[in-house]
Amino acid sequence: MIFPLLHWLSSVLCTIQSGTESNQPLRGTSQLTLEEDIASYLVSGVDRFLLSQLDQSVSKREEYWKRDFSSTTNYAVSVEPNRMQLSQILGIRDNRIPFKGLELIASTNQPALVGRGNGYDIFAVRWPVIHTIHGEGLLLVPSNKPIANIIAIPDADVLPEQISGLIEGVPSHSQFARHLAESGCRVVIPTLISRKSNEMPNHISKREWLYRSAFELGRHLIGYELQKIFAVVDWFSAQSQDDVKIGTIGWGEGGMLALYAGAIDTRIDAVCVSGYFNSRQEIWKEPLERNVFGLLTQFGDAELASMVAPRHLIIEAADFPEVHVPSGTGGAAPADLVTPALDQVKTEVERAQSIVKKLNPTPKIELIQAESSVYGTVESLQSLLDLLSTQATVSFSENRPEHLDGNFQPDRREDLQLAEIDQYNQWLLSESSHTRQEFFSKLDTSSLGGYQQTIEWYRDFFSREIIGQFDLDLLPFNARSRFSYQGKNWQGYEVVLDVWPDVIAYGILLLPNDIKEEERRPVVVCQHGLEGRPQDIIQGDHDAYHDFAAKLAERGFITFSPQNLYIFTDRFRTLQRKANPIQKTLFSIIIPQHQQIVNWLQSLSYVDPNRIAFYGLSYGGKTAMRVPPLVTDYCLSICSADFNEWVWKNASTRSSYSYVNSGEYEIFEFDLGSTFNYAEMSWLICPRPFMVERGHFDGVAPDETVAYEYAKVKRQYDLLGIGNRTEMEVFDGPHTINGIGTFEFLHQHLNWPVKKA
Repeated sequence: MIFPLLHWLSSVLCTIQSGTESNQPLRGTSQLTLEEDIASYLVSGVDRFLLSQLDQSVSKREEYWKRDFSSTTNYAVSVEPNRMQLSQILGIRDNRIPFKGLELIASTNQPALVGRGNGYDIFAVRWPVIHTIHGEGLLLVPSNKPIANIIAIPDADVLPEQISGLIEGVPSHSQFARHLAESGCRVVIPTLISRKSNEMPNHISKREWLYRSAFELGRHLIGYELQKIFAVVDWFSAQSQDDVKIGTIGWGEGGMLALYAGAIDTRIDAVCVSGYFNSRQEIWKEPLERNVFGLLTQFGDAELASMVAPRHLIIEAADFPEVHVPSGTGGAAPADLVTPALDQVKTEVERAQSIVKKLNPTPKIELIQAESSVYGTVESLQSLLDLLSTQATVSFSENRPEHLDGNFQPDRREDLQLAEIDQYNQWLLSESSHTRQEFFSKLDTSSLGGYQQTIEWYRDFFSREIIGQFDLDLLPFNARSRFSYQGKNWQGYEVVLDVWPDVIAYGILLLPNDIKEEERRPVVVCQHGLEGRPQDIIQGDHDAYHDFAAKLAERGFITFSPQNLYIFTDRFRTLQRKANPIQKTLFSIIIPQHQQIVNWLQSLSYVDPNRIAFYGLSYGGKTAMRVPPLVTDYCLSICSADFNEWVWKNASTRSSYSYVNSGEYEIFEFDLGSTFNYAEMSWLICPRPFMVERGHFDGVAPDETVAYEYAKVKRQYDLLGIGNRTEMEVFDGPHTINGIGTFEFLHQHLNWPVKKA
């Protein structure tokens, strides 16, 4: 009886010493009084924080601009760095293929001439753009010398044949491509990828499906479609008719492309944007494929309009195409695209006008209001032609052209366009390891000292350009806690720390009962996975976690289990959508939360500040690859049930393991393919110890790709003479904590003895 009695007395003494009566706070902290679901409270606070940051982005943009208003020439030169940045984030990085003429699409049973109107002919055409990608659409050629060259861009769900009047689907008054051809313009109408989800899994649209792979590889569907437009501009510019100006006009998605095209390509003389122009502060609500990483850091629609200057811009306030994708589809990202109030459009137009008002002569940024359900009005078309040609008058007839294509197959055309982009994405994926190798060419691996010095540039790049970094100071801890859990030889406290306004860190601290006075122990920060909670990894023997935080505490480690942001499905996934436009990610929040947690742990008298480790499973494994590279106070990292060829998993459209077809629409990170796969992320952890825990039957990825990626980790550690600091344990099991090799790894590298049974 003596030993149980001593154990009981020890527990009582620890309880009295630490203040562990029911609900009592940890010594040195104030009382935690939050009664609501703290995980929900945490996510809501981050949501408010990000919305505030989005609001502030408008006033912060000016620091990225060095406009010179002394002349129109100097102005155009002064905004060139912004054009380059816009091209970069839109993925416009590939050299276009030069060509001398558009290709006529014809067969033995169907000539290229597919329509004939009053004073113009319509041809089916295609043209080379980049690598395997072609543009395809219609060419409308007037009988006489063209008065202007126009690229007319329909909405994604509108066919070129509809705005040219060849087939039904667009009212006569909005067939703007036809009206411009009737007026004497030569018009090219590119085909866009639609929002249809035909044969796409989980209701994911064709546009979103292509966006997902491209985004991971540093490209963008918007960029690909802009390249198709720029290729036509190349052709127009190369024609001998040097006096013929170039204009673009578009509605809906076409309006978006027209605005981006005019902002980037100064060869376009005038732009008309219909059914698109607005404040972009709620871009996170729009279809996912409109998401551009870092867009709102420098560019709202007003800033894009200012880049068209000193050329001229017409903005037609017309109805937007409406898009509604409900939440909970299990695949597609929720979206809600509706026509904004006119006052909202006017405010953004006025903001654009105020930016360029110092230019002399002041460029035209004209707002024209269209009636409901009307776009491509006679007023807008006339204004566009006035900017492109002298004495041009818009023809607005009801005479539709004759349709001469008896074998019209728009779905087949779109499928070919989709396949070309997909094939190019997959080619980029196959080349991505070489691209990353070139990116890391400045890393010195000849010595450990040289390595540690040269890796810092890559760490800073990872933080700022990939993860996204808020340059904000952490708040004082303001630690609040309460005693909430009792294990067989440990006590558990819920702890809340302040990070930034509206942002907290929350987790559960487990303290072994036998901590001696003035003893400093190692800590293992244990991270749950998707939709998890810290409670899941300390009690209940969850199939994936097996109470690993509690088991480590039973071994004498102090453990801290944070609540992470990846909980409540669309609530957390839309946080990523709110963060991306200001060049941030979920981990832009998670990393400062962990830094605050580590800072607080290091302040505790019973914690060894140099022995704080990280161990996460699944989404916690994703965290293990992103947080320790930047929270360098973590002395080691263990990635469980997640490590794999990450870029492949996010960009492959061939693999059943890919996220391209899944509901994790927030998972994609811009341009990882060119910069950091999991091996490269581990190099940011090196020379600190790093371990992978892998079950043969884990559905994250096949063993082959995990082994392939880990081989690059092991090689780097071996080359630096520290191969004993990394290992991978592969066990016969599923997506779960195994807790054998990893526990041994923790004992070894945290210098903590294994208790004898």
